[in-house]
Amino acid sequence: MYEKLVRKEVMKMLDGNVMGYINDFLTPIEKIWQPSDYLPDPTSSNFQYEVEELQTFAREMPYDLFVTLIGDCITEEALPSYETWIMGIEGIDQHNGNNWSKWVRSWTAEENRHGDLLNKYLYLCGRVNMREMEVTTQYLIADGFDLGTANDPYKNFVYTSFQETATNISHRRVGTLAKQSGNKKLAQMCGLIAADEARHAKAYSHFVKEIFKLDPSEMMIAFEEMMRNKIVMPAHLMRQSGQKAGELWEHFSDAAQRCSVYTGQDYINILSDLLQDWKIEHIDGLSEKAQKAQEYLMKLPKRLQKITERMATPDRDCTFKWVAI
Repeated sequence: MYEKLVRKEVMKMLDGNVMGYINDFLTPIEKIWQPSDYLPDPTSSNFQYEVEELQTFAREMPYDLFVTLIGDCITEEALPSYETWIMGIEGIDQHNGNNWSKWVRSWTAEENRHGDLLNKYLYLCGRVNMREMEVTTQYLIADGFDLGTANDPYKNFVYTSFQETATNISHRRVGTLAKQSGNKKLAQMCGLIAADEARHAKAYSHFVKEIFKLDPSEMMIAFEEMMRNKIVMPAHLMRQSGQKAGELWEHFSDAAQRCSVYTGQDYINILSDLLQDWKIEHIDGLSEKAQKAQEYLMKLPKRLQKITERMATPDRDCTFKWVAI
């Protein structure tokens, strides 16, 4: 029997479980890794040697792969936008401090380490025009973004489930490719970040599962609307100095595709995994509109596959100001 619930009511019903989510999916601050654990120690007698080794491997990274690493760092550094956006979700009360607001702050604290680690690595590597990278980062925060979710928790949790998985893939692939060329330290750094992203993706996916139990029709419709409008990446307004907002994003995306860090096929695979994880095909008791949304979602991977197979990866036609040498 279809019964529509108000979003705020559903979030309130789940609020009592949130401290358990924090314990299950996040790591205590005293136990989790910190950037300084994996960067050259300036107090050590080996500091200069370790920096020289880091710089040698950085210079040997292929251009597109190095650009993707920098872009991933910039994406992580725009964290203030992400926290602000999520804090505005209906049912998250940062003013009175409900459990959902504690989740957002704790999640943000873990995410903050990612940009910190990569930024310091890139600063030391000697191959980056740091000012240009910092300009892009500041623009990305100042320009803001629109994920197409408004303040709807259902849509936002679909987005974060998808996006955290995408960032896991991107960081993990950069690490894998770095390791193949002998850059074990960068590979380790990227692997640590990827593992965090995997935990976060699992958390947000769990939130969606819980909402499906309480409000299946509206959750199904929200999922369908997000996929119909496509998942917009958080750095979609990326730009360099002298450019308009969003002018650089397509070039960055092409670079990631060329070096096989994140591709159109990955987008399809993430969707397929979410369909399976949330058991979309087997959810019943839906409204008529939700049933149509369910049918659309189940057919979508094949439709996207046909489109992806016809697409060619563009050749490089952009010089990124971030790369110094």
